[in-house]
Amino acid sequence: MSMFRFSVGPWNVHSGADAFGPEVRSEIPFADKVKRFKEIGFDAVQFHDDDAVPDMNDLSDAQIRAKAKATRKILEDNGLVAEFVAPRLWMDRRTIDGGYTSNSAKEREFADWRSLRSIDIANELGCDKIVLWLAREGTLCYESKDAITSVRRILDAINKMLEYDKKIKVLIETKPNEPVDISFCPTMGHALALSAASVDPNRVGGLLESAHAMLAGLDPANEIAFALTFGKLWGVHLNDQNGLKFDQDKAFGVQNLRTAFNQVKVLVENNYGSKGEYVGLDVKAMRTQPQENSYRHLENSLKIAKMLEEKAKKFDYAFQKKCVETRDYEALEMYVLELLMKG
Repeated sequence: MSMFRFSVGPWNVHSGADAFGPEVRSEIPFADKVKRFKEIGFDAVQFHDDDAVPDMNDLSDAQIRAKAKATRKILEDNGLVAEFVAPRLWMDRRTIDGGYTSNSAKEREFADWRSLRSIDIANELGCDKIVLWLAREGTLCYESKDAITSVRRILDAINKMLEYDKKIKVLIETKPNEPVDISFCPTMGHALALSAASVDPNRVGGLLESAHAMLAGLDPANEIAFALTFGKLWGVHLNDQNGLKFDQDKAFGVQNLRTAFNQVKVLVENNYGSKGEYVGLDVKAMRTQPQENSYRHLENSLKIAKMLEEKAKKFDYAFQKKCVETRDYEALEMYVLELLMKG
């Protein structure tokens, strides 16, 4: 029996379009996705604001709340709950140069509006977490923005959210690049610095995605451990990545099995999930998979995560201690590999 509860986003079942080609699968209706998520074994759904309320820019505040309520009904009908809401600022023409860090006051105002509406949506969905993937909060041309002003603007936006709702928590999901060239908040350390400087550090934490850490040239298990050290790991998105290239969202563990094991191991060792946190599987199907395999990557990732959890629970800490005392790291390394390769 897994100690974890698992979450997934509707974008993790997608049409397969990429920057260099068209869609290859049909889009599946949201209600159908939710039904299948439950059947696969997920416990919660992650949301962008416009996943929960499509076309929200054209709606009044009251209409936004009403649409969010209807989305919650779909979740409840399928025995699922919402994990978080994330304002999808990077997809709007008004925020192509960033939302919170745009040089335009009007665009920054729009970003704030979407963020506060995301809080309204979260309240209607019954969750208390807002995730900030600061996708365009950086630069394509370094000299186009003042870095110090930009960091302060991100902090100002976070403070507005904290002051708007005294119960909401803000989770910063860090990434070093893509779609921007240079990010103002590329790592978990940057996220925790923003947390410490906010008006309520107790309500600002981090969300670590495996691939994002790898894209920064960092080990995701260490990034997880860093946030856990300060009680700030409030979400994880487990996936995999083949080197320092675009964000691939490969099925968890299929590329770097030992790295995946150590992520699960540190979560198990620190009783992650005991405060209601979810293990998110932020993975996407390989682009050319046929329609009937639209969910296979989720099934595989969930199975791998649970298998690695069982491996972590079998880890021989007495043998580890002996190896450490004698500095026999070769033996320890071989033990880990044998543990992973045994049936």
